[in-house]
Amino acid sequence: MSDFDFDLFVIGGGSGGVRAARVAAGETGAKVALAEEDRYGGTCVIRGCVPKKLMVFASEYGTVAEDAKGYGWDIAEGSFNWGSFRERLKNELDRLEGIYRNLLKNSGVTSYDARAKVKDAHTVELSTGETITAKHILVATGGRPMRPEIPNAELGLVSDDIFHLEELPSSILIVGGGYIACEFACILNGLGVEVTQYYRGAQVLRGFDEQARGLIAESMVENGVQLHCGTDIVEMRLATAEDLEEHEIAGVPMGARMQEMLADHSGGKPGDGPVWVKASNGDVKVFDKVFFATGRLPNTDDMGLEEAGVKLGRKGEILVDDYSATDVPSIYAIGDVTDRVNLTPVAIREGMAFVETVFKDNPTKVDHELIPSAVFTQPEFGTVGLSEEEAAEQEPIEVYATSFRPMQTAFAGRPDRVMMKLVVSKETRKVLGCHIVAPNAGEMIQLAGIAVKMGATKEDFDRTVAVHPTMSEEIVTLKSPVRTA
Repeated sequence: MSDFDFDLFVIGGGSGGVRAARVAAGETGAKVALAEEDRYGGTCVIRGCVPKKLMVFASEYGTVAEDAKGYGWDIAEGSFNWGSFRERLKNELDRLEGIYRNLLKNSGVTSYDARAKVKDAHTVELSTGETITAKHILVATGGRPMRPEIPNAELGLVSDDIFHLEELPSSILIVGGGYIACEFACILNGLGVEVTQYYRGAQVLRGFDEQARGLIAESMVENGVQLHCGTDIVEMRLATAEDLEEHEIAGVPMGARMQEMLADHSGGKPGDGPVWVKASNGDVKVFDKVFFATGRLPNTDDMGLEEAGVKLGRKGEILVDDYSATDVPSIYAIGDVTDRVNLTPVAIREGMAFVETVFKDNPTKVDHELIPSAVFTQPEFGTVGLSEEEAAEQEPIEVYATSFRPMQTAFAGRPDRVMMKLVVSKETRKVLGCHIVAPNAGEMIQLAGIAVKMGATKEDFDRTVAVHPTMSEEIVTLKSPVRTA
């Protein structure tokens, strides 16, 4: 009989933690418990990937009526009903949370709706007052959005707040230039919100392929996003009645509507009312909302980890080895809380590798190389492998690329452009990176990622017969390099 209450105690009910818990219980017979202080499904299902992607879908319908006219259809333009969409979104997230709960229950996992803290190498304390022992503890608490350290930053929204807005703002300032900032700039712009975006860097989507990020930025501006790079907030505060008289929001003169908004806000909570902002470029403007997308932090605060001997990094991330083990032999960590590769499928893979290593006696590392990913801007960006800039620093390369107007939207009269790009090693001919900017690029890069992961060469791509007429056929018909480096 075990000396512990459980063989495994998982802290965190997101995708990684739930997968590890139910596989350990269901496939190895381990006695497993899991604690989640908020909603099951975690960031991805409740306040991240899933609701965001549904909002992406919603935002893309705005151009349907106009595009249809180019194809001979007479379709009346409608309006977006946030209240209706928000209710359907809530119901869908409730459904998905129920699925996660049932997966745990059906696998024999004991669930605790409580906050858990680590007391020592084999003990957790719950917010309910219970103390539970376990042979192994797995921390999978994910991350959270952060606000910048500027005065009155609490007036701004973060990504968690977007899905709970009672109504869409008429205007919003998005601060940040990463994928979350750019995705929500495109989403809200597509839903009819006047979007302004400030990013202190020279170009958005830092770290991605330079040519791809340039095309995305151009498309965002062309679609109506007021993008200001090299710009940051100097000062922000709640707008006064005088501010509203002097400035405009979404092109509507300040009058009774905004005065009513000002009167209604309670004076200091996120999203309470219009916000006055002074920018580093000299602009002074009032926005209905300000939204910070300026980074995320691991959820390790007040968890007793360091007291138990677990080492944390500079951002508070849990430091682990290739097997997700901490310096405390019985404590492991997976997912965003480790700040390795912060993607849901990676957290799930790490959870599976943990079970293989600890409960199946099959030491398994997670391969964090050549992971395909997508940025759901409009157009989408799918990428796998090295950017042109990264590859050029590593070895001599050839770059094969094309940019063109896709058939579907060109016929409808839209100026949209897409890009297909391969970064190739001169020496080995292997494709080091594949970058696609196009509608449904996320779907395309999933399949291209298989080839890149297998080590396909440029000649392997060339030998593949094109599917015509498609956008993606360009990936296998790129004949001559556009440049070398």
